[in-house]
Amino acid sequence: MIFIIFVCKTLISSKMGKIVVQNTNITIINVDGNDYVSLTDLARHKSDDPTAVIGNWMRNRNTIEFLGIWENLYNPNFKPLEFEEFKKEAGLNAFTLSPKKWIETTDAIGLISKSGRYGGTYAHKDIAFKFASWVSVEFELYLVKEFQRMKEEEQRQIGWSAKRELSKINYRIHTDAIKHNLIPQEVTKAQASIIYANEADVLNVAMFGMTAKQWREANPELKGNIRDYASVNELICLSNMESLNAVFIDQGLPQSDRLIRLNQIAIRQMSVLESNAGDRRLLK
Repeated sequence: MIFIIFVCKTLISSKMGKIVVQNTNITIINVDGNDYVSLTDLARHKSDDPTAVIGNWMRNRNTIEFLGIWENLYNPNFKPLEFEEFKKEAGLNAFTLSPKKWIETTDAIGLISKSGRYGGTYAHKDIAFKFASWVSVEFELYLVKEFQRMKEEEQRQIGWSAKRELSKINYRIHTDAIKHNLIPQEVTKAQASIIYANEADVLNVAMFGMTAKQWREANPELKGNIRDYASVNELICLSNMESLNAVFIDQGLPQSDRLIRLNQIAIRQMSVLESNAGDRRLLK
């Protein structure tokens, strides 16, 4: 029987990232789950005076209309009357509009004006791509491509975090079983840690065919431990084995018997999870 536990987490990100598009460093921040791209950085692709570039873009009537439509779609607190005033004036010779004035007057959320180390004007990715196309159509295409690459990398990182969490799901169950069944009451913490490590290596040998120490000796150039380099399927199987080993410990099975059974279970489960895992051999 395969015991697979799926864990869902809601991640609230406040991270900051950077991408490079046509030799231009571009900062991207995450605000309430939405990606905002630095217009200041994008404008530097066109000029050494990014404030002037953004100001010229915001003087354009098409820009004002686009910003207003975007806010009406996504911002329930957007002030349409103030937007209409800007739209009437847009394009006139004397008309000027800064991101800060636009935000304060209309309660806009599509643009963000920041000060400090990472200061400048940021825009929701929808708006940022529009601005990039105004700067250069070619630049926009490279920006979208690099942005998508960054998002794919983020998904891989999320997947990595998820599989590490999966590996930890049953760890507490496993260590509790060790504590209550294998560790005498009057041992030191150092003695207890030896027992925990020993039982962890039962799983390592059953799954990977080596102990943690053997893996480190075989891979001195790698950081972390053997489980950091496991595949998702291996970590799923390992998580299942932790639960099963806890049951076997509760049943009083000797370690040698548990090792053989866990190895057999690992091979069966990996055969299900991976079509090319059928050539693994059982421990003798």
